[in-house]
Amino acid sequence: MAARLLPPLNALRAFEAFGRRGRMTLAADELCVTHGAISRQIRQLEDHLGVALTEGPRNRLALTETGLILAQALTQALDQIEAALPQPAGDGTLVVSCLPTFAIKWLIPRLPGFVAAHPEIPVRIVESNGPFDFRADGVDLAIRMRLPGAPPSPDADVAPFLKHAVGPVASPGLAAQVHDLESLAGLPRLHTRTFLESWAEWEAAAGLVLPPAAVNREFDHYFYMLEAAAAGLGVALSPFAFVENDLAAGRLVAPLGLIPGQAEVCALTPRGRASRAARRFRDWLVAQGAATPAPPGSQQMVEPGAAKPLTLSRPAL
Repeated sequence: MAARLLPPLNALRAFEAFGRRGRMTLAADELCVTHGAISRQIRQLEDHLGVALTEGPRNRLALTETGLILAQALTQALDQIEAALPQPAGDGTLVVSCLPTFAIKWLIPRLPGFVAAHPEIPVRIVESNGPFDFRADGVDLAIRMRLPGAPPSPDADVAPFLKHAVGPVASPGLAAQVHDLESLAGLPRLHTRTFLESWAEWEAAAGLVLPPAAVNREFDHYFYMLEAAAAGLGVALSPFAFVENDLAAGRLVAPLGLIPGQAEVCALTPRGRASRAARRFRDWLVAQGAATPAPPGSQQMVEPGAAKPLTLSRPAL
């Protein structure tokens, strides 16, 4: 039997990852190589085949019609190979470790979309804020907040999928009372024990100094604090992901808008050995993050005695 006349398999794998993920950097992250390595592999594949598979400027490469046909065929072929491989013991459930309030407020409301698209992948969400071990804890994918430029995880591939933005939120009745810093400071201020420094960090990021609150109320969890804010017990400070639906429904109002933060919400999978189900869930998270609407913009607020309004639009440090 004649030998198969196939291009280098590493080049095919690199091109398939680029075609599926749509960006060189995402393909490089998935395969744990550099952006340049992916580019070289694709160029090698084009030279081998004698056809152009990509087109456009280097920072916005897109697939040609020939490239799209090949990428789709490669994805189908690799999926078939993966499906034929022996599977590890277990019931096949995808276990996702997630920040509890993020799961309640952002992830679970969107989860029916994933279930409809992938009915063959049962998903179990487990609550966790802290460190985890993929193998010991039986976790397939974890959702965590990370700062860009943080040291790479030795055992995880990291895929950012949602930007962070934060600001004060309150019930419509209380929000209507916020006209300047003095009126904001005069309202009860809500805190969560899981992040007691949140107000101080927001003030520093916004370039503001609030007078001490006359009343402070503290809660064990973010979701308790946000329900208290909706009930009119005070003003809470919250990431946009936690209040997106409540803002859209009018249960909460962001009277000052939200300012961009530096942290990102990321999907973490075992380095180089994520299951097919975990990769599908990670790609779905990336798509959902891209489709998430932008947070309400920051507002101008007049500080008592100030000649000019303060604009809350500086990124968090």
